[in-house]
Formats: sequence, structure tokens, C-alpha cells
Amino acid sequence: MTTFVDRVELHVAAGSGGHGCASVHREKFKPLGGPDGGNGGRGGDVMLVVDQDVTTLLEYHHHPHRKATNGKPGEGGNRSGAHGKDLVLPVPDGTVVLDRQGNVLADLVGHGTTFVAAQGGRGGLGNAALASARRKAPGFALLGEPGRAREIVLELKTVADVALVGYPSAGKSSLIAVLSAAKPKIADYPFTTLVPNLGVVSAGSTVYTIADVPGLIPGASEGKGLGLEFLRHVERCSVLVHVLDCATLESDRDPITDLDVIEGELAAYGGLQDRPRLIVLNKTDIPDGQDLADLVRAELQDRGLPVYEVSAVSRKGLRELSFALAGMVTEARAARPAEEATRIVIRPKAVNDAGFTVTREDEGLFRVRGEKPERWVRQTDFNNDEAVGYLADRLNRLGVEDQLVKAGAREGDGVAIGPEDDAVVFDWEPSLSAGAEMLGRRGEDHRLEAPRPAAQRRRDREAERAEDRVNPDQEYDEFRPFD
Repeated sequence: MTTFVDRVELHVAAGSGGHGCASVHREKFKPLGGPDGGNGGRGGDVMLVVDQDVTTLLEYHHHPHRKATNGKPGEGGNRSGAHGKDLVLPVPDGTVVLDRQGNVLADLVGHGTTFVAAQGGRGGLGNAALASARRKAPGFALLGEPGRAREIVLELKTVADVALVGYPSAGKSSLIAVLSAAKPKIADYPFTTLVPNLGVVSAGSTVYTIADVPGLIPGASEGKGLGLEFLRHVERCSVLVHVLDCATLESDRDPITDLDVIEGELAAYGGLQDRPRLIVLNKTDIPDGQDLADLVRAELQDRGLPVYEVSAVSRKGLRELSFALAGMVTEARAARPAEEATRIVIRPKAVNDAGFTVTREDEGLFRVRGEKPERWVRQTDFNNDEAVGYLADRLNRLGVEDQLVKAGAREGDGVAIGPEDDAVVFDWEPSLSAGAEMLGRRGEDHRLEAPRPAAQRRRDREAERAEDRVNPDQEYDEFRPFD
């Protein structure tokens, strides 16, 4: 049974926003009390949060599909729908989030670090929020947006100060067991350790973590043995310790050859050239092991590497080794650049940035791309003519109509809004540029109106002119208490 997983593919889906409600207030002696449809609730997000109590990705190996809850639809009586509940997924410290193409999306280091893997959809506005001086009784509401779904890859890179590297059965597990309170599996056959082991070591006032990296053999950087699976755990370590077996029974191996082979694999993996090294000649409690250590010590020192002779069985040289590692870890920590305070960069929108683009793809087809047009299309109920007219008004005020004319669009040409795999396509008719003119004064019900004095009529006309000058998305942004 798998007990340690350090790489998984995760399918996450955020919750969809609830639909807005189209409702009219009904009360005794008030047959037409005006619109009172509430807004839909926001869909829940899917968030990854670093948790110190989680050490493996095993849970997501068994259950790779995760989905947040949807927002509730709005109701009459100006009752907004409830927001969807965010789905919080705990991950180990040192988890890297990638997309399917291998691009890094986030590097989660430090307890509580959070990454929104999938964002929930916005809730749709109800007809009460859409009412205005020109549109007093909207007979439609906006639909909730679907939540984002994506496939991500989680990779765990162990966060440790010291990494023990070496051939299988070199004594790394025994060494970490006597230096710390870790209890790894120890046996006299290769590949005893199948997962990285992590331990905490105290040396004087310095406390540091130490990990052994299993499965390094010739060709590990190319996927042989277990090396490619676990070499990533070395990346975050500040100090590399080569554990060399001085009592190996294999005739073609010796400490110098082992060191050169492992260094070659680390170089082939890349990114570890600047890490300080330390040599541990292990198993020197055996007479032949001590003799071999005496032969190779001088050559290793000539390479500028500190050398320590130890024995995990007799505990020879362990105290000196632990304090030497503490000193190297302290120096590595001091050399790290101080974390800079978070800087907020404000990039104002360019004056000539319309927020959308119109491109001509082939004869008779034009594509509109942009955050607002695509979002407005997703929120539109195309079974409701009034809602379609409202969409036409918004697109016209945004300038889509003018850009289509400049791009050479003619009546009857196809216009697609959105990406190729999820676009709304319609035949363009310039006369539909203003939906209010097409449908009359949309949303008005003259039964709600009484004769107005001249002053009131003048104020209404001023309100209409002011509405024509507002940002075409203002009607939406003014009613987003959940953002």
C-alpha cells in the first residue's frame, strides 16, 4: 500500500455562481410593487493552504477530483442567495503547483501560504439591482457565471537544511536515525528506503532539519532507480552531505568513485553547484572500513572538502559531525537574502485600451475577445429577448459596434464572442446596435407611472443622460458586496 506520494495530478473545479432572480413585489392593494429579485451567491473557491501537519500528498492520490459548492440563486423579496463554501485543501510545506504543460503556478513554502487554484463564479444580478430610471421594471436577471475548472500537478519538494546523498545501503538511514529522533526502515539490502526521511537535529543552540534522499545510482538523473523521483527533494536543501560507504562488498566501488558518480548525477540534474558539500566516511567501526578511510582521506581533503569519519553503530564522530553541520547551516541561513516586504504594483489601464479586441479570422467571421464581453455573454439568458437587448446595449456602449464597423464587418457577417471552443456566434445586424431602440424603452411598465410634473420629467431626462455616460460595467460593479 502506498504511504508516501510526492507527485499527483489534481482536478479542481470551483463552484458556479447562483442565478439572479427576476421577481415583482406583490402586496395587497399594490399589484405592481416593482422589481424585488435578489442577487445570486458567489461560487466557492478551491484553495491550497500549507499545513505543517500534512507531510504527503497521499490523500489527493486516492481522491484526485475536488469541487467547491455552488452559490445559491437569488429569491424574491430582495433576498440574495447564499455564497458557496470555499474548499480548502491542505498541502505539505514545499509543494509546487504546476499546470499540465509544466509551468510553475505557485511555490508554497511556509505555514499558512495560500494559493487559489480555481476561482468561483460570480453570482448573477437580480432584476432589483438592474432597475434604473430608464429600466424601471426589468423582466430579466443575469445568470451566474460557471466556476473555473482546471487540472494541476502538485509536486512535493522536501524543505530541509541538510540532505544526505549517496549510494543505496551507504548508511544514510542509520545516520539520520542516530542524529535525530527519526525512525526510518533499516536493513542490509539495497533500496531499503523508498521515501525521503526527515529528522530534526539539535546541536547547541542550533536546530536544523536533515533528510536522506534514497535511490541515487548511476543514471538517476535519467530516471534509473528511484533517483529521478527524489532528486527534487535536494533542491531546497542548503547543505549536501555525501555519505560514502567504506565497507562496501562490491569490488568495483570505492569512496572516490562513489563520490564522482553521485556528483555527476547532481550536475546532470542541475541547479546544485552552489551548495556547500561535506564528506562523511561511514562504517569506520569495521577494520577494513577504517583502513579504506585512511587511504582516501587525503585525496578528499585535497579537493577542498571537509571530511568526517563516523560510525552509526558505535556513534563514533557523530557529535563533531552534528556541530559541523550546524555551523554550515548557520552560515547558509545568514547568506540568504532578507525577505523583502510585499510591494503592491499598480498598473493603470492604458488610455487607448478598450478592454476587448476585434479580429477578422476569415471571410465573413469576426471574433470579439475581452474579459467584459465574454463575461456579459455568459451572464445572458438568450431565451429572454429583453436580456438579449440589455446585452446589445452593453456591447454598444463598450464600443464593440464601432470596432466591428472599423474592422470591415457588414450586415450578415458572423460575429463570435469568446474563445473558439466556447463562443457565442450570431449574424451581425448593425440596426441591433442599441437594444433599447429595438425593443422600445426596455423594462418600462407604464402602469407603474402616474402623470409627472414638469420638474419631475426634467429630472428623469437628466438621469437618462447621466446613465448614458456611465461606465458600461458600472451597473454590475455597484452590486458586488461579495468581492
